[in-house]
Amino acid sequence: MLKSLCRSLGAAVALCSLALSGSAQAEDTDNYKTVPLRTHSLYQPYLDSDLQSRWFDFGGTTIIRADQYIRITSDRQHQTGWLWSRLPLTATNWEIEFEFRIHGDGHLHGDGFAFWVTKDRALSGPVFGSVNKFEGLGIFFDTYKNNRPGVIFPYVMAMLGDGHTEYDHDTDGKDQELAGCSARGIRAPNMATKAKVTYFQDKFLSLELQYKEPDTWTPCFHVPNVTLPTVGYLGFTAQTGELSDNHDIVTVSARNLYTSPSTPNASVGKKGSKKKTSKETYPDYDDRHEAEGGWGWFFIKLILWVVVIVGGYIGYTLYRAQQKQSRF
Repeated sequence: MLKSLCRSLGAAVALCSLALSGSAQAEDTDNYKTVPLRTHSLYQPYLDSDLQSRWFDFGGTTIIRADQYIRITSDRQHQTGWLWSRLPLTATNWEIEFEFRIHGDGHLHGDGFAFWVTKDRALSGPVFGSVNKFEGLGIFFDTYKNNRPGVIFPYVMAMLGDGHTEYDHDTDGKDQELAGCSARGIRAPNMATKAKVTYFQDKFLSLELQYKEPDTWTPCFHVPNVTLPTVGYLGFTAQTGELSDNHDIVTVSARNLYTSPSTPNASVGKKGSKKKTSKETYPDYDDRHEAEGGWGWFFIKLILWVVVIVGGYIGYTLYRAQQKQSRF
């Protein structure tokens, strides 16, 4: 029995050491922690056994092919479709990565689709299939150039809506643009492209695109000091007019973020200078990151408590054995 107890004690010590080393490794290698947001993610087959989506609503001209895509508009004239989350996105910091395809027949095509995080949901309108004078964030993947000289299309632009400002179609939103970039390769008939939107409250909003090479992200914009509504619904909408395209959403991966990732251009500037740590740049998010690690320390302390109890019992057993020997 004594040997068994010693083995248990040794296993507990080894487990504790392993936990400590694993915790240290996580601190060294992770720039920030992510937690999947299942309520705002979409994967094939999209629908459950009742042919419904638990977390998303869809309507208009939207068609769902369970093994391939969610087609918001088909390559036909005058279509409007939408896909909206049922629950608001309440995470303070989040990252949403989605795969999409824009394709169709003919040389002329339009108009594009939009990514939304807004206070209202599932309302059709003239802005890429959603309402004008919205409140929140709209990112427009515009494939048709109206009247905006000096810009190559397709063009991707972000707009922060205040509930009063209108998006101007005639100038492709030039005066309403927060940031944007030309992205000629996002309309690709033979391959899906990806976008990744990252938001840290009051810190920054960024967009990266993956369309040039697989697994290679191209920065589109990075805007500091951005504040979005604390409650917003995630949505995708699209619209066609005289010109048309297929606008497909393939997957949506949403994640909650803890502590800030390294921002662009945050590398070493001069020889001998040190890169700022995430705690120096975003101390409030590092504190939250440390709080998230509390569960790991709880289990480590629990293991140490077990070690102390087992060690005490072994010591008591040895003491009783010595007492018995002294009597004889």
